Amino acid sequence: MAHIDYFFATLSPYTYLAGTRLEEIAAKHGATISYKPVDLIALFGRTGGVPPKDRHPARQEYRAQELVRQSRNLGMALNLQPAFWPVNPAPSSYAFIAAQNAGGGDLGALVHAFTRSCWADEKDISQDEVIRDCLTEAGFDPSLADSGLLQGAETYAANLEEAADKGVFGAPFYITDDGQRFWGQDRLKDLDRHLGEIAA
Repeated sequence: MAHIDYFFATLSPYTYLAGTRLEEIAAKHGATISYKPVDLIALFGRTGGVPPKDRHPARQEYRAQELVRQSRNLGMALNLQPAFWPVNPAPSSYAFIAAQNAGGGDLGALVHAFTRSCWADEKDISQDEVIRDCLTEAGFDPSLADSGLLQGAETYAANLEEAADKGVFGAPFYITDDGQRFWGQDRLKDLDRHLGEIAA
């Protein structure tokens, strides 16, 4: 059975645009997924990247155009200047880790609930009530927003180290168990094709 390590950020617009297509692809090929939220800004610093606000204006302008193009292609609402971005991604990431450990809900839906809340619904995903709403929407106990904070912090830090060690430098980022790496929601078709080829 194929396996995918999925490195993502709860504040990433490209993670939002990925929607739940990864989960659909995994189901199609009988693959399992390990979800690994990461501190994207810290990861940029570890891998030679630059936060969006510090990029050259040409890169910022291209990013804005590309986000609009991709959201239109996918038929997904997206606000280029969300009311609550950037905010601290740690609370939502810790809550995700607690949900993953607890089980009982849909992790793909939870990733999408967090990112959609930021990029389409104008909500602050660092706030407890928003986190609780996202947990509930994805079928998890909303009280997980307040649990496992120490374990969440440790796992979040470990995910960053693992990401840097495995060559991850952005989000979303997908690594198959045979070492193939795919960066970006626009590479999901390539991931789909690869899983089909290794299963053949």
